[in-house]
Amino acid sequence: MGDPAGIGPEIILKACSAPETGEICNPVVVGEQWVLEEANRSVGAELTLRPITRIAEARFEPGILNVLNLGVLEKAPLEYGKVKAAYGHAAFEAIKKNIQLAMAGEIDATVTAPIHKEALNLAGHQFAGHTEIYAQFTGSGKYAMMLAEENFRIVHVSTHVSLRQACDLVKKERILEAIELAHHACRQLGIGSPRIGVAGLNPHASDGGLFGYEEAQEIIPAVEEATSKGYLAEGPLPPDTLYPKAAGGYYDCCVAMYHDQGHIPFKVLGFSWDNQAGKMKKVKGVNITLGLPIIRVSVDHGTAMEIAGLNAASPEAMTLSLNYAVRFCQQRKTVA
Repeated sequence: MGDPAGIGPEIILKACSAPETGEICNPVVVGEQWVLEEANRSVGAELTLRPITRIAEARFEPGILNVLNLGVLEKAPLEYGKVKAAYGHAAFEAIKKNIQLAMAGEIDATVTAPIHKEALNLAGHQFAGHTEIYAQFTGSGKYAMMLAEENFRIVHVSTHVSLRQACDLVKKERILEAIELAHHACRQLGIGSPRIGVAGLNPHASDGGLFGYEEAQEIIPAVEEATSKGYLAEGPLPPDTLYPKAAGGYYDCCVAMYHDQGHIPFKVLGFSWDNQAGKMKKVKGVNITLGLPIIRVSVDHGTAMEIAGLNAASPEAMTLSLNYAVRFCQQRKTVA
């Protein structure tokens, strides 16, 4: 469900009210029944929300959306846009339940709505975000974030750390992990021989050592080992060269050295602001956690507290997330 005070409930209801969603999957929302009921009235989704206590009770019929009601958050007037520990805790419990259900094989995939990291931490859950929660509760040691929008994909060497820490995390072993995870994710999406472009860390990928040493000491050895293992990896490349080529289809996936190096070009392509209307006119792109024993896909945007409760949020990214989750499910079944 995501943070109750954000746009998560709204975009879930909008996406699940579309007939196309019921044609590709059987969605169950994990969260708070009363929060979703309030959002349902706000968006006028014309859905009947059926509360259930376990997945086996779910019945999938047109116009009905099953809600696994956790009953964690006490019913009270919902304060949209407010950062509150109680909301962070409710979001955390929904994530944890989703993971438990998937690990037990009761559901095929998990799709997450945005959470507010400050609210999460106010509730005492010291995690940087979804990715780290999933890694801990699935016992995953090697994992990475992948952003995907049509044929433009980015895997990160590091994500939610300071820029100073991010530079220190540019190590051969981790870069090699990211390349391998990118390769296997592309294969799961039906790309037979993925071409992976690896970004440099420093300006101009250090220009032969003029602007830093990480390329020579860490990135080049990682790329060389990846190619020796049969991966089609190239780099390190200056990001301002890598991303235009990737956007044009030359690379199937890019490896970014840190959070903003990957997120900024991705969102420039997938997001756009309509200045006349005063709102986003395009919000596309998904966030996939690689290296887990279960499937996790998420919208690649935040809680948008400033528009929560106004029926102004686009469900585009949530619809894409559901589609990606289905694609990964189908691929796993094909391989099995």
